[in-house]
Amino acid sequence: MYKDLDAYWMPFTANRQFKKAPRMLARSSGMHYWDDKGRQILDGVAGLWCVNAGHARPRIVQAIQDQAAELDFAPSFQMAHPKAFELADRIVKLAPEGMGKVFFTNSGSEAVETALKMAIAYHRVRGEGSRTRLIGRERGYHGVNFGGISVGGIVSNRKMFGTLLAGVDHIRHTHDPARNAFSQGQPAHGAEFADDLERLVALHDASTIAAVIVEPVAGSTGVLIPPQGYLQRLREICDKHGILLIFDEVITGFGRTGMPFGSQTFGVTPDLTTVAKGITNGCVPMGAVIAQSKIHDAFMTGPEHLIEFFHGYTYSAHPLACAAALGTLDTYAEEGLLTRAAELAPYFEQALHSLRGEPNVIDIRNIGLVGGVELQPLAGQPTKRAFDVFLDCYDKGVMIRTTGDIIAMSPPLIVEKSHIDHIIDTLRGALRRVA
Repeated sequence: MYKDLDAYWMPFTANRQFKKAPRMLARSSGMHYWDDKGRQILDGVAGLWCVNAGHARPRIVQAIQDQAAELDFAPSFQMAHPKAFELADRIVKLAPEGMGKVFFTNSGSEAVETALKMAIAYHRVRGEGSRTRLIGRERGYHGVNFGGISVGGIVSNRKMFGTLLAGVDHIRHTHDPARNAFSQGQPAHGAEFADDLERLVALHDASTIAAVIVEPVAGSTGVLIPPQGYLQRLREICDKHGILLIFDEVITGFGRTGMPFGSQTFGVTPDLTTVAKGITNGCVPMGAVIAQSKIHDAFMTGPEHLIEFFHGYTYSAHPLACAAALGTLDTYAEEGLLTRAAELAPYFEQALHSLRGEPNVIDIRNIGLVGGVELQPLAGQPTKRAFDVFLDCYDKGVMIRTTGDIIAMSPPLIVEKSHIDHIIDTLRGALRRVA
């Protein structure tokens, strides 16, 4: 195992702490990682919310190997390869009705940038070029590019990088612990928070607003579940004012909430959906925007030799990514994984909420196979208590994730009840030890 750790500047990592006590992963299979010392670690977070089918799945591995030998790269501008069209067709068949077009990117961050540009350009080609304003949400996470952190609402993502994009505003978040603490599934209170969009319409006028972007479930700010009726109300207000609704489903896409997409779980169809992570089971970087056909069709005017949407990436629909995604979709289909979270959700919910009353637990939230446990922060040391719990769990052979002082869990969709018990029991012990 390579020992010189100096040159690599790690992302979203406490680099100095890590390099003093590295957590090095050497291989993976099924529900587990193994570190460089051969120690087995149960994966409670699907890698980074992405390995939905579990690790080293044979169909996906074989698809990548075969593709690398057959066609390693194809130009994405004015050229294509068959698997790009096959994959787009497979995704459309999983998506809500009317979501008929797919534009490929290389990550969730790029998918968000693409969707924001698509929304602004859509209004322009329809003769409403004044609609350039973008509306995000406090405590939203939409990747790390300038558009994503501008519409996002995580302070640490925003404070270091200047004024960001102009013409962006935010509606309030939905977190309401006074009324909704320890809710099981969707909280009962808070649909009215969607009405905050009406405040921004009154402030800016609808004629200036292109789109609203939200995560159906805000994952990276601690598993914030939408209140009952909230997304429906947001859809109604967008329709009323001619504003596009974008769902960021980078986390909720591909089975995490019990349906192929979170929009189907919650019964609300957006105009644009961003996806990534689970699209290739995390094996090859890939993202996409799934668009309602009416948005695509608005661009298809003018001379046919001209580029309709002046946007794209060198690696859009990369052959290896497409092969990995097709192998992933085959695995999901053969094992019923896109709906398995719905079957296991009651057991996961009961196990998760058994942590109520453990030291420093102030809230628990869940939907499908994603859960959050919020901890009382240490006075003057925000994030440290949760980080210490993370380190304790890792030491005991279970990988969890932290965001602020919130523990997040999103195990692969192949998880068994015994794995859930192991994750929860390990976390329970860590909460008691760290307290």
